[in-house]
Amino acid sequence: MEKFSYEENGYNRKEVNLFVGEVIKQTEGIINRVKKQEQELTKLRNELEHYKKMEGTLKQAIFNAQEASDNIKRMAREESDMIVRDARHNANRIVNEALLRAEKIEMESDTLLRNTRIFKNKLKSVVEQQLQVVEEIEKLELE
Repeated sequence: MEKFSYEENGYNRKEVNLFVGEVIKQTEGIINRVKKQEQELTKLRNELEHYKKMEGTLKQAIFNAQEASDNIKRMAREESDMIVRDARHNANRIVNEALLRAEKIEMESDTLLRNTRIFKNKLKSVVEQQLQVVEEIEKLELE
């Protein structure tokens, strides 16, 4: 925690104001990062939804490929099965990568939100301490 020098009537106002200004800048920076991460999380969720739709389309394509493979020779059937396996593998890989990215962003967002709450509480504590100093100054001035 920052230490302020004392003046005749309490803490050095310039130092306190600079400190509060810096705290505000840091809070705004955290808020901006959280907003950006929330936007990224929304983007990743949309991508995930897109990949899920693609997976449904790929599953339908797989079903159609399997129906067609029943009507052709064994070699064509094996080639079709290989295409189906690759499509499933790629679809699962794409979905899994998107899920991992979304989970990572969500964890980072939770961490930032937690840090923001902690920072706000610390800032509130500092402001309350400063208010107490001001109240003490007012009491001394009244005496």
